[in-house]
Amino acid sequence: MAHLRPTTVFIALLAAGLPAAANADAISDFYTGKTINILVGADPGGGYDAQARLVSRHIGRFIPGNPGTIVQNVPGAGGILVANRIYNVAPQDGTYMAVIQRGILTSQLTGQPGVRYEVAKFHWLGNMASEAAVVVSWHDSPIKTTQDIFNKEFIVAGTGVTGDNEMSARLLTALIGAKMKIVAGYRGTTDAILAMERGEVMGLADWAWSNVKERRGEFLRDHKINVLMQSALEKEPDLPDVPLALDYVKNDTDREAMELFFAQKTIARPVMVGPGVSDARVAALRDAFDRMTKDEQFKRDAEKSKLEVEATDYKSVDKLVALINSTPPAVAKRLADATTPH
Repeated sequence: MAHLRPTTVFIALLAAGLPAAANADAISDFYTGKTINILVGADPGGGYDAQARLVSRHIGRFIPGNPGTIVQNVPGAGGILVANRIYNVAPQDGTYMAVIQRGILTSQLTGQPGVRYEVAKFHWLGNMASEAAVVVSWHDSPIKTTQDIFNKEFIVAGTGVTGDNEMSARLLTALIGAKMKIVAGYRGTTDAILAMERGEVMGLADWAWSNVKERRGEFLRDHKINVLMQSALEKEPDLPDVPLALDYVKNDTDREAMELFFAQKTIARPVMVGPGVSDARVAALRDAFDRMTKDEQFKRDAEKSKLEVEATDYKSVDKLVALINSTPPAVAKRLADATTPH
C-alpha cells in the first residue's frame, strides 16, 4: 500500500475542514453589521416581553458576526399575528425570530381563526421556560374560593383568542364546568392585571405562577389575590393546598384533552424562525441559543430581571409538536370544541 507523505496528509485534513470553515465564515459575513428583529406577540411589561428582551440583550454575542438586536412588540390575537408574520411576511434569511405564545403550538390543531401557517414547518431554536399557571381572583371580588368558580359567574380578562387567558377560560368552562365570562380586548397580561386591579374584571383564568411570585410578589404578600386553581400537569411544590384543574375532570377524553393543553406549558416560551430560513443559518442560531442559555452573564441577568429560565433546546419543541400532530381525532375534536370561541 502506498504511504501518503506528511505534507499530503496535512493538505487532505485541511481540505476536509474547509467546508465547515467556509460555512462559518459565510454565516459571520452575513450577520456582520446586520440587526436581528425579535418579535414578541405580547405587549411590553409582561412575561413574554421580558423573556424576549433578555434574549435580545445576549444572543447577538453568540451569533457569528455579532449582529445587533431589536425587540418589536406585536400584540394581538394571542400571538397569531406574529406567527403569521414570521411565516408569510418576514424575510426568510435569519434576521427575524419570534418569542411566541405557547397556544400557537395547538392553534392549528384546534382550528383557531386567523391561522395562516403550518406549525410543523417553523424552525424552533429552543424554549426559554417551563411553567405552571394559576387561576386568580382579586381580593375584593365575589370569587374567594375554588368552589366559587363553579357556583358564581367569574368575569375574567381576555387577551386574544389563542392567548392563555381566553383559551384557559374556555377550556375550564367546557371541561370542568367553571362559570367564566370573558371580557375580551386587552392587549396582554399587563393590561389584564391592571383591569383586575381597577375592578373591570374579577380575575385571570391563566397567569404564570413564576411571574406572580417574581414580578408581582406584593400581591401575595399583601393578600391582594386569591390563588384558586392550578393549570398544570403536576402541583407546584409551594402550592400544595391549591387543587389542580385536572382534579375536576369527569371522563378520559376530557382528561386527555386537558393534559394535551397543559403539556404546552412545558414549552412555555418557544423561540422560532420562519420555515424558509436556510439549514446553515438555523443551525447557527440554534447553537447561539444553546450557548446563550448556558452563559453565566445571561444567567445573572435573568436572575436580576426576576425571570425563571429553564431553557431547553429545539428538540424539546419538536417533540411536543410531534405529540400534538399525533393526537387522536376524538381528543383533538374535544380540545378544539373546548377552546375555540363559539
